[in-house]
Amino acid sequence: MRKIMQLDIPEGDFAGYIFDLDGTLVHTMPLHYLAWDAAMRHHGLAEVLSEDLFYSLGGVPTVRVAELMGAHYGLSLDPREVEITKEKLFLEKLQTVEHIAPVVEFARRVSATHPVAIATGGMPEVAMAALGAAGLADIFNIVVTPKDVAPGRGKPQPDMFLLAAEKMGVPPEKCLVFEDAEPGIRAALAAGMQVVRVPSRA
Repeated sequence: MRKIMQLDIPEGDFAGYIFDLDGTLVHTMPLHYLAWDAAMRHHGLAEVLSEDLFYSLGGVPTVRVAELMGAHYGLSLDPREVEITKEKLFLEKLQTVEHIAPVVEFARRVSATHPVAIATGGMPEVAMAALGAAGLADIFNIVVTPKDVAPGRGKPQPDMFLLAAEKMGVPPEKCLVFEDAEPGIRAALAAGMQVVRVPSRA
């Protein structure tokens, strides 16, 4: 049984809120890990995929994760083929998704009075499927994915958060970001935003 999560919300006059998806709003990281493990084995990995490696890449665009994992294990692979395999396996596992309750409750509350957005390292079809399965599609009409920014400008670069702020019509310094992974935290800070760290492995 997971511990009750306490969020450390900073003081501030925030005008908009940006949320990562996996490991922040929904407890999908274990499903992503299983899909990555199976996909990497399908493409030549001869051992169990390191969970520490997987979690260290949270929020990084899928194709880039495949490149980094391949390099880590010395595998010669086509990152886009790995991406296709991994996303198919993940969608097969995506039935009902457990909320990360404190974050979802906060998002529902602030969405009544402030603009909210998602900035996720997942591809659009995967992000929208996860939002739908979690029953959260009604809250978020702004969803930014790596396809919305230039190649190589996903997390840990700030571009996705800056685009989310622009779409909300909110200055970056007036945005509060909720993130579970180091690349996303670095991206939000680089965008000049304050961050609430969500413990995805709690």
